[in-house]
Amino acid sequence: MRMSIYEALNRSFTSPIRDSLWGHVYLTPELEAVVSSAPFMRLHRIFQMGPVYYVYPGATHTRAAHSIGVFHLARRLIHALAEQGADEWLTPAGVRSFLAASLLHDAGHFPYTHSLKELPLEDHEALTGKIILSSPMKDLVARSGADPYFAAAIVDTGLNAESKDGSRGGCGGDKELIFYRKLLSGCLDPDKLDYLNRDARYAGVPYGAQDVDFIFSRLRPNKERGVDIDSKGIPGVESILFSKYLMYKAVYWHRSVRSATSMIKKALIAALEKRVIAKEELYNLDDQGLFALMSARSRAAPILSLGDKVKNGCLYETIAEIPFDEYEHSGNVDYVDIAKRSASEERLAEALSDATGVSIAADEIIIDVPEPVSFETDLYVTDERRPFSKSSALVNEETIRSFKKKLRIQRVFLDQSSKKHVKWSERIVDILHTFNL
Repeated sequence: MRMSIYEALNRSFTSPIRDSLWGHVYLTPELEAVVSSAPFMRLHRIFQMGPVYYVYPGATHTRAAHSIGVFHLARRLIHALAEQGADEWLTPAGVRSFLAASLLHDAGHFPYTHSLKELPLEDHEALTGKIILSSPMKDLVARSGADPYFAAAIVDTGLNAESKDGSRGGCGGDKELIFYRKLLSGCLDPDKLDYLNRDARYAGVPYGAQDVDFIFSRLRPNKERGVDIDSKGIPGVESILFSKYLMYKAVYWHRSVRSATSMIKKALIAALEKRVIAKEELYNLDDQGLFALMSARSRAAPILSLGDKVKNGCLYETIAEIPFDEYEHSGNVDYVDIAKRSASEERLAEALSDATGVSIAADEIIIDVPEPVSFETDLYVTDERRPFSKSSALVNEETIRSFKKKLRIQRVFLDQSSKKHVKWSERIVDILHTFNL
């Protein structure tokens, strides 16, 4: 007898994991084997928020806990949408594949949060797809009732969902695949709903808390768009967008967090350029493995000693903060491109050395430009028959533009030993302005 959608969502979910945020999260025995596998266990050794604990000491929860939370919300989400009519086009194998993809969506994630995000590496989604399609994960995912190829393609949009023999393991066609992709990555995705709630809880701040029960009650499934909302759900979406802004402003992009992140980036970019570290060596590491690799190679590339400084909390200090307007910026683009930033840092170190009489090496200075951050608003309000941005009284294109402008603060960081000898002056301000900082 063919398994139904609701059986796929409920049958054999008998193995509880106690989560500090959502309470009991139930897995099948097969999914319990997935979370006990070596690729998943690595996520227990990666802090979800990287160096945020320097500012918020409680923020030491792991990417594994987050992944389990995303799975839990994904199961609740697909159940709610199935009851609203999505069961007409979903397949049991597709549902199980979506749940596996949700649980494993970060399996290929880099260590130390997003410190490696701008480096010339494979996207972590592509690495996740490879993990799902490799031993032992491929067999474990298949035993859970999911199709590994379909699950991998949900996470990595560059993959084809078909196996080598052209089959889809009982899953539907491209429309079902696109539907799951929209659910896993969008305005109201389970990833965002978990990390905003979880990160706020552990950081001890009130900004991220979301009413997930209410949000799910206002969702309506759509084959092409993933989910729509009704007008009663507008405040829930507004809350998510404002929470994301506040979490970036106060937590994710705090100046100390940016300092630690930029130090790791600077060191690894130099090491990759000098071929002291191969990019493949940065895949499948955990946090401690990353620091150990940097320390072990620091003789060949002294810049890698920045890893030890970050590990020991010796962070570079801020000497300048200037808003970066991505809509209007037309100045020196060299330092905006992270691959060209070191040349600008060398010139800035030389100029500041001349101005202050203090010898400042290029390794002691960092220009930090946060990467663009997105605020997804492409939702459709069913009863008003118009986009969310036309329905919300608080969030529109101008609001999003203001969010981005306020968040993207470019900074100049300087090693503590040099900064204590540098006295601020108008001449330094002039130098920074010549660099469009």
